Amino acid sequence: MMEEYIQVFATTDSEEIAKKIAKVTLEKKLAGCVQIIGPIESRYWWKNKIEDTKEWLCVIKSKMSLYEKLEKAIKEIHSYEIPEIIATPIIAGNPDYLEWLSQVL
Repeated sequence: MMEEYIQVFATTDSEEIAKKIAKVTLEKKLAGCVQIIGPIESRYWWKNKIEDTKEWLCVIKSKMSLYEKLEKAIKEIHSYEIPEIIATPIIAGNPDYLEWLSQVL
C-alpha cells in the first residue's frame, strides 16, 4: 500500500519559533523536510477584530500516520493560543522524492 504523504502548514509570530518547530519535528523524525518562509503578512479575525501580523510559515513534509504526533509537537512549542496547523494530502509527486521521504521517516 502506498504511503499517505501530507504537507502541513503552520504559522508563527517569530522566526525563532519557526526554526524551533523545524528543529524539533526533524529531530523527532516527524518531518522529512521543513521549509520556513517569511516574514509574510497575515490578516485574520481574532477576538472580534481584524489583526494584521508579521508571521513565518513552516511548510512541513510528513506522513499522515505521523500527523497526531506532529501536531502535538508543534503545539508544545507554539506561542499562539490557537495555532494554525493544517494538513493537506499530497496526491502526487516525484516518486524519487516520495521514496526519499518514506526512507527518512
